[in-house]
Amino acid sequence: MVVPVIDFSKLNGEERDATMAEIHNGCEEWGFFQLVNHGISDELLERVKKISSECYKQERAENFKTSKPMTMLNELVEKKKGEKLEGVDWEDVFLLTDDNDWQSKLPGFKETMAEYRAEVKKLAGKLMEIMDENLGLPKGYIKKAFNCGEENNNETAFFGTKVSHYPPCPRPELVTGLRAHTDAGGVILLFQDEKFAGLQMLKGEEWLEVQPVPNAIVINTGDQIEVLSNGRYKSAWHRVLASSTGNRRSIASFYNPSFKAAIAPAPQLVNKEENCPVEGVDYPRFLFGDYMSVYAEQKFLPKDPRFQAVKSL
Repeated sequence: MVVPVIDFSKLNGEERDATMAEIHNGCEEWGFFQLVNHGISDELLERVKKISSECYKQERAENFKTSKPMTMLNELVEKKKGEKLEGVDWEDVFLLTDDNDWQSKLPGFKETMAEYRAEVKKLAGKLMEIMDENLGLPKGYIKKAFNCGEENNNETAFFGTKVSHYPPCPRPELVTGLRAHTDAGGVILLFQDEKFAGLQMLKGEEWLEVQPVPNAIVINTGDQIEVLSNGRYKSAWHRVLASSTGNRRSIASFYNPSFKAAIAPAPQLVNKEENCPVEGVDYPRFLFGDYMSVYAEQKFLPKDPRFQAVKSL
């Protein structure tokens, strides 16, 4: 099995219905899929690759040599017990938002990444509208829910971008690039490395590689989409493997609800006669900020107890 690859440009032609169905299947049966011909230019994506790689090489690689994961791994190897390193990820990462202090001082970094973030955010909006249509919800339902019930011109949702690198690891069998988890938020759009694999998703009981596809955008749904869809679109477990070769790039952008947004299954997707969710899972109504407080402590633990924990708040 391979993660579905969908030609997004076909939404505008005679194959629209088939493409909508492919996206619905990607959300419902996988929780992961890849988009090609998504509208973000190759020229911009090439600039993003170059500037992010230079950022790591010039500004971050030296510091990683004395980072927590490197130090802990060296200490573990010195003990010669063969234990695996727990509680830490082999990842260099920083966050970009509209109002935080962007760490890179490279010429062109801010301009390139701001342009990229604007394009990816537009794509996220289109995907949420497609999810609305596929789920039988009013147009704009998901985005409005993420924005505290407000219309688009009063946007309060959180849009962030994680710039990550997974440097070569001298003992990859002893450490995880990124531990298995589901994403807490809404729609995640990932521009992953096309040369170095490592991202895996859980399909049933099998871990599958999310195969590198040049200039594709990998889409996955987070926990809040699972709740809003009443379990139709479940968030998928995924992880990143460490490797002894290559410096894997990963740029993940996520459109999440406002911390003040109230999240609950869409009424249209609840079995009103039985007054219970379609899938039989009791998804509670909660504030996203409360969910994030629970998630911060339980990110790498089973998912369902997080919903129950936030229900009791």
